[in-house]
Amino acid sequence: MTLKRLVLIFVLTPIAVLLAVSALFGSWQEPQFQSRLELYQTNIALQAQAWQSEDSGDDNLQAIREAILGEQPLESATKQYQEARQSVQANLNKVNNKLAQLRSQPEITLTPPKPLPDVPPTTKTSRQGQQQLQQSLKQLQKLLAELDLRLGILQAQQGQTDTALKTWSELQQRSDINPEFGETAAVLSGLWNNPPRLLQNAQQPIQKNLEGWFRSTALVQLYQLQQRQDALSAVKAAQQESSAQAVLKLAVIGTIPTLAALIGLILLILLFAQRLLKGKASLLAQNADIPWSTPWNGETVLQVFIVGFFFMGQIFVPLVISLLPIPRPIVDVRLQAFSVLVSYLLVALGALLVLYFSLKRFFPLPEFWFRFRFQDNWFLWGLGGYCTALPIVVVVSLINQLLWQGQGGSNPLLQLALESQDGIALGIFFSTAAIAAPFFEEILFRGFLLPSLTRYLPVWGSILISSLLFAIAHLSLSEILPLTALGIVLGVVYTRSRNLLAPMLLHSLWNSGTLLSLFVLGSN
Repeated sequence: MTLKRLVLIFVLTPIAVLLAVSALFGSWQEPQFQSRLELYQTNIALQAQAWQSEDSGDDNLQAIREAILGEQPLESATKQYQEARQSVQANLNKVNNKLAQLRSQPEITLTPPKPLPDVPPTTKTSRQGQQQLQQSLKQLQKLLAELDLRLGILQAQQGQTDTALKTWSELQQRSDINPEFGETAAVLSGLWNNPPRLLQNAQQPIQKNLEGWFRSTALVQLYQLQQRQDALSAVKAAQQESSAQAVLKLAVIGTIPTLAALIGLILLILLFAQRLLKGKASLLAQNADIPWSTPWNGETVLQVFIVGFFFMGQIFVPLVISLLPIPRPIVDVRLQAFSVLVSYLLVALGALLVLYFSLKRFFPLPEFWFRFRFQDNWFLWGLGGYCTALPIVVVVSLINQLLWQGQGGSNPLLQLALESQDGIALGIFFSTAAIAAPFFEEILFRGFLLPSLTRYLPVWGSILISSLLFAIAHLSLSEILPLTALGIVLGVVYTRSRNLLAPMLLHSLWNSGTLLSLFVLGSN
């Protein structure tokens, strides 16, 4: 066994596996992005439920409204906020327990066994760990206070005034919150108290600490009590305008994916029916059992993924970026988006170079390797694959939510895209997620890994294993099941079409749809 093989198999691979497992377990206690996304959608639904058309008696408009919002939007929103509050409280308890454990431990210094050149040993003390947890604690306390303010308004609007007053009273009694939230809770308690108590400058904390439907609802209550008709008319007009926009947003993020999923469900039924009736002559059976001719072995596959993908993405590129004279943390959203794009392109370039030099000695490659054919039915495969992936991944995601209960981490790019309403930043995010990612990841996982595995496994087994590794590579426990399901559809599309353009299109459509939803939700 050569020294290169020994280092690859017994040194680099175990290090990569340990770091990946560590990253996955590190995401265990992190909140899922899906939970935050659901609250954004709930807030838009609350805005939309205040919408009143000019013809309020039109049964068709009422039916459309109920189809978009449901029959009881306030009750649904209250349940969503209560679940979110329980999740945040559970995380708070965990952080407090960790802090207590750290405070009881002596300070430790951790030094890597082999520091990289020109990089000082990393020192991590229990004090630094406490600082990080304290920061997380403050964020969770702030989020809990915001949830309580909103939950109280939801309760008051449903006639549960005593419950709302109790929610706000408990918030005021907490010593761990910013005084501004206590002041806002006192203002809200006064507005819904019987008799009302109007505090001085009540409008300021409402406008500062509430937004959307919650702000307009509190302002309507305030202006009614103050008998300020002009201000009341203005806020109601603005509420109607935002409500109409919210209905349109919900229609966009709900109707298009629903129609695509319905088409996908019909396609799935037709494909499986064709498979039963026509057997090996069906589309699903096309190329299903034909492996690739693979001239390299598993060592080459390990080399590409361990050196090219993992060490480039997790060690080398982050190290290079950290050495650049860039002010940190990066606050400007355009610079954040540009940093993400540059980092991703560097990882992709490094991995593709390792792939090229690893396969160079096998040139010319056998037929069907890294195949791009524009004169083919790749567009239909990609579009059809996207539609069929929607119902499959939605069902898997619902099961996944039950398993993880809002924990397990998420891709940080999603949060940046949601909160960014800068057109240039969103354009850069789109370039990363909808162009760069499909091109690079499909070449690596479907173009290289999946066919390479057919040397040792049947095609269906290669699809399954490559999909699982594709999901694990995203380093978030909560995303493993949904991304594995998506990877299986991508693998089926590629093995049947034998054209990398098809899974690239599917991948691009998937990421584009996600970004569109985030943009619409974030524009609330």
